[in-house]
Amino acid sequence: MSHQLHFDLATAARRSMITHGFEPDYPPAIKQQLDQLRQHPPTPAAAARDLRSLLWSSIDNDTSRDLDQIEYAEALPDGSHRVLIGIADVDASVPRGSPIDQHALRETTTVYTGVEIFSMLPEELSTGTTSLLEAQERAAIVIEFTVDPQAKIVASDIYPARVVNKAQLAYPSVGAWLAGQGEAPPNVAVSAQLQQQLRMQDQIAQLLRRERSSHGALNLETIETHPVRLRDGEIDIEAEVKNNATQLIEDFMIGANGVVARTLEAKRLSSIRRVVKTPKRWDRIVELARQMGTQLPAAPDPKPLHDFLCVQQAKDPDHFPDLSLAIIKLLGPGEYVLEKPGQLSPVASGAPARWGGSEGHFGLAVQDYTHSTAPNRRYADLVTQRLLKVMIAGKPSPYSDEELSTIAAQCTRMEDAERKVSREMEKRIAAVAMSGRIGQAFDAIVTGVNEHGSFVRTLKPHVDGMLVRGQQGLDVGDRVHVTLVRTDPAQGYIDFARA
Repeated sequence: MSHQLHFDLATAARRSMITHGFEPDYPPAIKQQLDQLRQHPPTPAAAARDLRSLLWSSIDNDTSRDLDQIEYAEALPDGSHRVLIGIADVDASVPRGSPIDQHALRETTTVYTGVEIFSMLPEELSTGTTSLLEAQERAAIVIEFTVDPQAKIVASDIYPARVVNKAQLAYPSVGAWLAGQGEAPPNVAVSAQLQQQLRMQDQIAQLLRRERSSHGALNLETIETHPVRLRDGEIDIEAEVKNNATQLIEDFMIGANGVVARTLEAKRLSSIRRVVKTPKRWDRIVELARQMGTQLPAAPDPKPLHDFLCVQQAKDPDHFPDLSLAIIKLLGPGEYVLEKPGQLSPVASGAPARWGGSEGHFGLAVQDYTHSTAPNRRYADLVTQRLLKVMIAGKPSPYSDEELSTIAAQCTRMEDAERKVSREMEKRIAAVAMSGRIGQAFDAIVTGVNEHGSFVRTLKPHVDGMLVRGQQGLDVGDRVHVTLVRTDPAQGYIDFARA
């Protein structure tokens, strides 16, 4: 599905960034700071462990250059496994209060528009000297944890280290290979040790996932899309789906973020937490489940919802992404909040707590969750890294509770702005690609109903738009047949009528 590209999407992306409060151009003071960093690069911490010999690898998107984390695992004699997550030491190059830091605080996130990436940090850092690129020695903060045979995290440690990424890998090829659906990537095929390492990581990740699932982590499977420019000037839309590799990284990052949250709590340091509160539209989730023959409790609880989703995935795998999308929309977005010591529900074993008590991450069924694994791309993670470094050094927090609260609010505000930019650009890109299909009919699912109207996503291809006729009586999760009646790339409008 493609169409000739006549609309200037790059200009539209920049305009959208500015409209929603971003500053896509770096101020002059940042160039001066970069010049100074080239002349005087940061040196590794004196206490940094030398872990350059370990068989570290990274798995990310095919085109990613801003690599935040690398992974390594080893089997222990008692059947447990030790997992090491190396996080790029971004703070060493971006001191608090410096021009780069001040700009990053205003932006708080890297924005991926589909046609251009607007980096929170200058690309000289985020895709260069602070990126964990293959064969490059880097400074890192290592989050280490031990997973016992029952999938419990029974020990953890956090420390600085010197590391080298031995293999820069990509989700599609590694995921297909792990699932037995494709050949090993070339740099994996030539190394029996790397093959063993990745299979071990996959097994550990599956253990962690099953443990979270037992506590109600939601089993959701969405289909994301991204634009592809073709050689003849056309633009196409391709679908991305989860695979073993994406789940491996997700499970490891959830484990690492939980360790960080619990460690900061144990050290009595206030921090910024990532929370997804109990869903406001639980009643609609209950109604969707009832329509499919399942009775959910009246009060929000992730465990019965998880069980319902597992049944539906087995019963109707083809339409499960549509149900997942509806549930995600009804859960609502997350937000960043200040977490003071003593607010966290105690979890002695490191396992997720049952829902209830202090706010946590509803979709993950965990009470202890922070963002710490992507400091090149998210400001909250950079703040967390600074907290970890002072904790390791035995120093007091560099932030007051009021400062952390203000930063959390800014991160939430700009993340909301980022979603708006991303949605606008997804619609513009889709409007360009769909402009040659006016009058065609599609199967769709209702993804939103509010005061502005009703919104749908077509299933093949996956395109979002407004239902401008025939929307009466519909709610999130309903299936409908629609006809494409209009596209407007400039406004990002894709209008459908109920067929």
